[in-house]
Amino acid sequence: MDEIEQGDPEEVALENALRKARAVRAARRLRPGEAVLGVDTLVTRDGVIYGKPADAEQARATLRALSGSAHRVLSGVALLFAQEERTALASTEVRFRELGEPLLEWYVGLEEWRERSGGYAIQKGGSLLVREVRGDYENVVGLPLATLLDLHPALLAALR
Repeated sequence: MDEIEQGDPEEVALENALRKARAVRAARRLRPGEAVLGVDTLVTRDGVIYGKPADAEQARATLRALSGSAHRVLSGVALLFAQEERTALASTEVRFRELGEPLLEWYVGLEEWRERSGGYAIQKGGSLLVREVRGDYENVVGLPLATLLDLHPALLAALR
């Protein structure tokens, strides 16, 4: 399943989440009441989508581009049932501190950038790159729980 990495960031996040969920739904027959969840999280600044860096050099370039500025973390959420599709978008603003070379090299050396949109993991060492978060922190971690509960409020009852 190919992910889209160009286009309107909000549309890309939603389309990627739908593709993931649809692939799972197509591979198995859902019973009544069952659902498939697809989520795609990406980082964007000034319309540019920063996906998962391929290597350390690309991680450095991404982190330099985000240094000292605000970016958005977008998560497309798709909840699919046998005959119904529900989607929503979560958006969180993250502001990075100015990343000097020692901090940048230390962080790239941790290799947390691997398999991380935007090249960082806020719940780990990447927290030192961040000056401010506006919005849902869980979205930046990767699963916007509040958005998921908005799509399917009955999930709250299942937690009791």
